[in-house]
Amino acid sequence: MACLVNNLLILLLVFQNICLGFRSPLSVFKRYKDATRSLSSECLGSDRPVISLGHSDFALDIRMPGVTPKQSDTYLCMSAALPVDDEAYVVDFKPHASMDTVHHMLLFGCNEPSSSENYWDCDEGTCKDKSNILYAWARNAPPTRLPKGVGFRVGGETGGRFFVLQVHYGDISAFRDKHKDCSGVTLHLTHQKQPLIAGMYLMMSVNTVIPPGEKVVDADIACHYKRFPMHLFAYRVHTHRLGKVVSGYRVRNGQWTLIGRQSPQLPQAFYPVEHPVDVSYDDILAARCVFSGEGRTTETHIGGTANDEMCNFYIMYYMEAKHAVSYMTCTQNANPEIFRNIPQEANIPIPVKSDMLKMTHGHHEETKDTDKNSLLQQTKKEEEDILDQDFHIEEAVEWPGLDLKLGQVSGLALDPENNLVIFHRGDHVWDENSFDSRFVYQQRGLGPIEQNTILVLNPSSAKLLHSTGKSLFYLPHGLSIDKNGNYWVTDVALHQVFKLGADDKEPLLILGEALQPGSDKNHFCQPTDVAVDPITGSIYVSDGYCNSRIIQFSPNGLYVMQWGEGTETSPGRARPGQFHIPHSLALIPDFSQLCVADRENGRIQCFRLETGEFMKEIKHKSFGRELFAVSYVPGGLLFAVNGMPYPGEAEPVQGFVMNFSTGEIIGTFVPLRKSFEMPHDVVASEDKTVFVGDVHARAVWKFASTEKMEHRSVKKAGIEVQEIKESETVVEARLKNHPESTDPLKKQEKQHLVQQTSTGVSFVLITTLLIIPVVVLLAIVVFIRWRKTTVYGADGEHKLDSSSGRILGRLTGKGGGGLNLGNFFASHKGYSRKGFDRLSTEGSDQEKDEDDGTDSEEECSAPPPPPALSSS
Repeated sequence: MACLVNNLLILLLVFQNICLGFRSPLSVFKRYKDATRSLSSECLGSDRPVISLGHSDFALDIRMPGVTPKQSDTYLCMSAALPVDDEAYVVDFKPHASMDTVHHMLLFGCNEPSSSENYWDCDEGTCKDKSNILYAWARNAPPTRLPKGVGFRVGGETGGRFFVLQVHYGDISAFRDKHKDCSGVTLHLTHQKQPLIAGMYLMMSVNTVIPPGEKVVDADIACHYKRFPMHLFAYRVHTHRLGKVVSGYRVRNGQWTLIGRQSPQLPQAFYPVEHPVDVSYDDILAARCVFSGEGRTTETHIGGTANDEMCNFYIMYYMEAKHAVSYMTCTQNANPEIFRNIPQEANIPIPVKSDMLKMTHGHHEETKDTDKNSLLQQTKKEEEDILDQDFHIEEAVEWPGLDLKLGQVSGLALDPENNLVIFHRGDHVWDENSFDSRFVYQQRGLGPIEQNTILVLNPSSAKLLHSTGKSLFYLPHGLSIDKNGNYWVTDVALHQVFKLGADDKEPLLILGEALQPGSDKNHFCQPTDVAVDPITGSIYVSDGYCNSRIIQFSPNGLYVMQWGEGTETSPGRARPGQFHIPHSLALIPDFSQLCVADRENGRIQCFRLETGEFMKEIKHKSFGRELFAVSYVPGGLLFAVNGMPYPGEAEPVQGFVMNFSTGEIIGTFVPLRKSFEMPHDVVASEDKTVFVGDVHARAVWKFASTEKMEHRSVKKAGIEVQEIKESETVVEARLKNHPESTDPLKKQEKQHLVQQTSTGVSFVLITTLLIIPVVVLLAIVVFIRWRKTTVYGADGEHKLDSSSGRILGRLTGKGGGGLNLGNFFASHKGYSRKGFDRLSTEGSDQEKDEDDGTDSEEECSAPPPPPALSSS
């Protein structure tokens, strides 16, 4: 009996260890992510905070000075002085932040920061005087965009002289490597007077009281507008933890027009006003905050601490400069009666996932059971990160652009109006007869292309809007468009780079010598692409098929520097900074980097803009040997297309979607109509619409997010409640929708995905795995007892104790350390050991036992029982 108890305990311990192996797959995945993360201890901020952009324009780089937050939910502030005394206008913002490290950023304008330190804890405040919010960026919200001709007035007699940047670091797990963060924003300022001035209108409740336990409490604000007309283009909502929904309206002649409605528990950012709203003299501006006092034991008042509440509705507007007012407030309810007619939507809370609550507030709260809550939050975040990695786009089959009659499509870009621009070769073809061994073009007798080589299309209907580029080019290649709408193109036959105005017949700037290949500062050799820095205006050229370098020029076309060298080793062994046809460029303004599609090395290399210093490489087996083009979308997505596989290779030609920060592939796409032959360029818009141009198929495909994935992304933003357990169903559906791939990388990603979701059922799994072996063991014991009774009759009871040891001896196997069903069944007449012997593990991923001898007598075992008595 002692052996029975002993072996039962051993068996339970073995199964407990097995269960524990299933218990924490998230930690396994976390270690995998940590191991593959590209770590950097350097700050990516510019060392030139003020950059001249011409006679009247300049850029101001405002960055955190290399900080490492010590705990999650940290708010850090820093200030930057306006570098000029006279009046200036902020006309654009470029964020530099990664969603992996920063939850949100706010930029304030004021005259006196709260501290003169290099940076400080924002609990000390942002500004000592009145401050205006100029800009907001959040990980799950669109960045602030100013309409054309609109600017925030700063400096001079009335504008603020300081900017204060506030950065909220949510989950600091990304800082485990102790690297320093330089997140921030670059401002584009100009001295040119703007016709329209931006300002802020703040609607704020000051006397709301929320009774404890009260389910619904409304805070209403309303003011008559008594100034010149203003035009609203963005809004922001803010409460503390009790707020459920905040809505703002313009009321004119009894009609309510929605300005914006949002949950205050979602990221604190300015959201665009969906439909233009203007406000005129004597209109009413009205806002309502809906609170719940459930869970509170005392009254909650309006205030600035974490236990108080706030009800704020911010409106970003612009007015004509001569009438402009930069800041207005409304803190009363001038007409309570009108709220009887407020639209019902203002009373409906917007549900938000519970794990987003702490991450979205501007105030700290002490929490109990920190370790437990932190672990739970980390688990939820890891599962949400996996959901965020699913990005699915498909061909827009209704798009008629695929049927356009085009020449070889070499370049694609989107202009400032988001129209699609195509660069093609008309009736010219690049073939084996185009160049001699010295890369001199051999078909000059054909003359330049007589068709318009640059086509501007409506991205939705593919309707031709504009065309140009006739009689200018021989063999078009790369195309990009700067922030002013100028076209930058390369011609591999002419060995030149051109800057063209959208409506100009003649080039505005030409780099390189026509039809003369070379490798010095004044010549190119088949240049492939151009990128223009929207902040500094610097020009970057990838040069090219017969040179292996990136060249930087000033905005006026003066040589600045170059970097890169040819690949001397075999493909796959190229070192950082070596190129084998730098084929395509993608400028990453969020991180001050330039990424290069290193075509024949099948990889993406990224470099620091200011210095050309190598930053990272992105390379995957699924790229194959060639990677043709790369494109970046603000917010952290990288798109790329590869080349056809070499004979005997399996990697298909396809498009890729990647997380720029991690380099991980989060989606792939292929066309439904026709097939990729040689996809040559790719471009993507901020709404994740993707266009791919194919030089052999002479076609352009359009891809867009599927409706199902768009709906899922709304859930991820927290607008619809979704329990963590639902992620299991999502993962299962995804695995069904994506058949098993032969690519080991994809298999590994799927395995990690499945591991991530198992936590939700770990308790049930553990319980089941513990109960099953006990039940099986008891059933075997009952079976043996019955068999003994059958064999020995009444004497069976007297032999039970000895037989129990014998049974467990056979069950436990050698040394009592394992379950050996072969021994057990082999001891009974009519059974064979075949199928139960230990399998050879040589060549498999299992480890062999060091003590792998033959079966022998085990502890607690006894000779087999005598055969049953014969009936004769």
